[in-house]
Amino acid sequence: MSVDHTRAPVLEALAEYRRAGRLSFTPPGHKQARGADPAVREVLGDAVFLGDVLASGGLDDRLGRGRVLERAQQLMADAVHADHTFFTTCGSSLSVKAAMLAVAGPHEKLLIGRDAHKSVVSGLILSGIEPVWVEPRWDAERHLAHPPSAEEFARAFAEHADAKGALVTSPTPYGSCADLRAIAEVCHRRSVPLIVDEAWGAHLPFHPDLPSWAMDAGADICVTSIHKMGSGLEQGSVFHLRGDLVPPELLKLRADLLSTTSPSALIYAGLDGWRRQMALRGQDLMGGTLDLAADVRAAIEEIDGLHVNDRADFCGPGLADDFDPLPVVIDVDGLGITGFQAADWLREHRDIEAHLTDHRRIGAQLTHADDQETTGELLAALKDLTAAAPDLDPASRVDLPSPSELRLEQVRLPRDAFFGPTEDAPVSEAAGRVAAEMITPYPPGIPAVLPGERLAEPVLRYLRTGLDAGMNLPDPSDARLETVRVVAER
Repeated sequence: MSVDHTRAPVLEALAEYRRAGRLSFTPPGHKQARGADPAVREVLGDAVFLGDVLASGGLDDRLGRGRVLERAQQLMADAVHADHTFFTTCGSSLSVKAAMLAVAGPHEKLLIGRDAHKSVVSGLILSGIEPVWVEPRWDAERHLAHPPSAEEFARAFAEHADAKGALVTSPTPYGSCADLRAIAEVCHRRSVPLIVDEAWGAHLPFHPDLPSWAMDAGADICVTSIHKMGSGLEQGSVFHLRGDLVPPELLKLRADLLSTTSPSALIYAGLDGWRRQMALRGQDLMGGTLDLAADVRAAIEEIDGLHVNDRADFCGPGLADDFDPLPVVIDVDGLGITGFQAADWLREHRDIEAHLTDHRRIGAQLTHADDQETTGELLAALKDLTAAAPDLDPASRVDLPSPSELRLEQVRLPRDAFFGPTEDAPVSEAAGRVAAEMITPYPPGIPAVLPGERLAEPVLRYLRTGLDAGMNLPDPSDARLETVRVVAER
C-alpha cells in the first residue's frame, strides 16, 4: 500500500474542526477556551484549548468513521518499518506495561534486564508476572550499567526454558545500546517475543549513523517515547509491533486495560506531526544534529575538569555494543563536585537545565531542536561552572556499592511483596528484611530496590548517602529514608 507522508490526519482533522466551527455540547468543559480561566488562557494561549477536543465525537465522529487515528497510526508504522503502531497518551510507562501483559500473564516468567525502568517494575506489580532478572554489564570503574548481552539472555533461557519472552532496555538514558539483533535471535530460536524498551530511541530510525532501531533489528514489540528524543508533547508515546508472535488484537486488548478513555487530541497531534516531520526531513535533521553533537562534545572535552563519555568509555568487551552520541553525558568528577551540585548550580546561576544527574555526571541531551545558539549557551555555562566549582561546598561522599553488592536477591514476587502485609523498619535495622516498595534514583529511574528484594547494607548506605548528597528519590514512602517499607514479619 502506498502512503503519503505529506499528510497528517490528526492535524488535518483539527483544522477541519475549527474551519467547520463545530459547536460542542460534550467535554471538555472549557468549550474551545471560552470557559477557561483568563489567567490560564494568558499563560497557555488559546491554541492549547482550541486543539483540545474529544477523540471520538470531535476529532472524528462518534464511530470513528473518518479513520483519523487509524490512518495516523498506519503512517507512523510505515515510517519506522513496523507492521502495526499504536498511539498512547500516557507515556511509555503505559506502553511498556501493555507490551509486558501481551507477552506474559500472572505467575508466568519474563526475562528482564535488571537495568529496567521503574515502569517495568510497576508492570510486574500490577500483573503478577515473575521476573527472571538478567544481569546488565556493570562498569565498576564508572559505576553505571550497560544493557545485558545476548549471551546473558541465552543463559537465562537455558535455566528458565518456560519463560514467555524477554525485555531489554536500549538505548539506556546514558546512550549505551544492546546488540538487539543478537538478542532477538536468542528469543526467536525459542519462538518467544522480544520487547525493547526504546523510550530513548525515537530518533534512531532516521539516520544510518545512529544505532540500530528495534524494528529493523528483529524485535517483536518496541516502545518509544516521542516526547523524549522526538518533538512530541510530554506523555506522547507509541508502541510498534512486527511479526506474528504477538497478535495485534491481543496487544490492543492489553493496552485498553490501562489506557485512558479520554485521550488527548493535542498529544495525538504531536505524534502525528512529528512522524510527518521525520518522514520528510528526518535524515537531514538528524545529520545536522549529529554534526552539532560532535562539535559540542569536542568543545566540552577542551574544558578543564570535564570529560564527555564517548564510545571508547561505553563500548568494548564487557560493556555496551553500540553508542548514541546525542545524550551528551559529562563527567564532572574532575571538578571535585557531584553531578547533583553541577545541575543545581547550572539551574540557579545560568538558567540551564541538565537532564540526567548522578554522583559524578550530568546529561546534556541534544535533539534536532538544538542549534549553535543553544549549545553556545550550554558551553558558556559549563565554562562558568568550572570557574565556580572551587568555591562550592566540598562534595558529599556517596558510598557506592560494588556491582556484586548492588545486586539484591529477589525472594518474593514484586506483586506479593507490594500488596501483602507491610511495616516500616528503621533504615538502620532494615538490612536482611524484604522490601515492600521501590526506591529509585531519578533520573534515570532505574530502581535500586524492588519490592520482594532482600535489603542489604551496602545498598541502603548508598541510598542514604546519595540522598544526603542531593540524589532525588521520589518513590519511597518516607521521603527522608529514615524508614523503609518492608514485608511484615509473622
